[in-house]
Amino acid sequence: MSMHPRYPASGPPEDPYRGAGAPLPRDANPSWMGHVQPENYRSAPGHQGQPVDTVVPPQVQGAVVRAGRARSGGLLGLTIGGSALGFLSLFLVVPFLLSNTGPAGFMVGFLASLIPLSVVLLAVYVIDKWEPEPKRLLYFAFTWGAAVSIAVTLLIQPFFVVGFQLSDGADLQAYMATVQAPIVEEFAKSLGLLLLLLLARKHFDGPVDGVVFAFTIAGGFAFTENILYFGRAIAESADPASDFAQVFFLRGVMSPFAHAIFTGTTGLIMGFAARRWHSGASVAAFFVGLLPAMFLHNRWNSMGQGFLVDYILVQVPIFFLAVGGIILLRVAEKRLTRQRLLEYSAAGWFTPAEVELLATLGGRRTALSWAGSYGKKRQMKEFLKAATQLANTRQRILSGRDVQVHQAEERQQLQRVLALRAAVAR
Repeated sequence: MSMHPRYPASGPPEDPYRGAGAPLPRDANPSWMGHVQPENYRSAPGHQGQPVDTVVPPQVQGAVVRAGRARSGGLLGLTIGGSALGFLSLFLVVPFLLSNTGPAGFMVGFLASLIPLSVVLLAVYVIDKWEPEPKRLLYFAFTWGAAVSIAVTLLIQPFFVVGFQLSDGADLQAYMATVQAPIVEEFAKSLGLLLLLLLARKHFDGPVDGVVFAFTIAGGFAFTENILYFGRAIAESADPASDFAQVFFLRGVMSPFAHAIFTGTTGLIMGFAARRWHSGASVAAFFVGLLPAMFLHNRWNSMGQGFLVDYILVQVPIFFLAVGGIILLRVAEKRLTRQRLLEYSAAGWFTPAEVELLATLGGRRTALSWAGSYGKKRQMKEFLKAATQLANTRQRILSGRDVQVHQAEERQQLQRVLALRAAVAR
């Protein structure tokens, strides 16, 4: 495969970023997910065989450093802050679990909860495979869901009980399940999404990112909640084996994705907002996104005597609708990556054949197999990842938000693409 960019015969353009406001090319909008307004479109910077940084406009040179420092600080803050909050939350969460399950119930619940958790995390891996998120952000998301959001729930829910004093035990249980749980739990989980949006905006700039982070947070929350339910089925039952099997089938087999789907709607809406608008509108989307999550959570917890009918006629279709929606997101994401890389190809950074290798599943498999035969599989993985990140950066440029900062980031990434290209080729 060719590892050398083709260089246009014409001389370097006066302004490598010219073209804003020009007529929109026919293929600029390959899918509904990456819509570009004509006034925001601009051509990709041309590659003339010169050092990359020589075509960076002087006014954006400083933006590279400032943007890089801001992103590094955000990721470091999330990692340290998430770890600290997670550790402190354990002092509230673990005693709560032990008091409800006992040591034996806690251990059995912990081990059993790993099974549905594995299913959810496998789904996260599949969804996230095209453009993997940094592991430390996924670690933050899981820690938030498994510990911090549980602690937030435990701290807030007493106020709901005090605020709505119900003397009848059945009424109180129904209220806690259908009102308190949807509101408090979805708010607690989605706070983690809001922090990711504010402090790791580079990695949370689309609906797929929102779904990945939301599923990870929800998977962690369900993991801890399952420890409680599985352990309590053993600790409080006269027939532990039968009750445990029943609860495990309900939560671990029939509904491992329940929390993921609830919170996933919030992540989806926040991701769309992050791609199209500025941070303020994206924060507003946090509150809008809570509404469908709370509604779905309420509908799930409201299923009573006709549980099986509701499950088959309502919950199963919702699950398949979620699966179909995620597939559509993945297809749209791939089309967007391919189109943006084709625009760099037209500017001389890749050949059209290389774009097919970088932006299609079959092409990526071929590229990795080829590189593996020469002991360059790791370098090829980095090259594929860098090309995908470059395509996403171009999409942010074409959104019209913070254009100069993203153009500076683009130049930095183009330098990295050249270095990775050389590492694969030699």
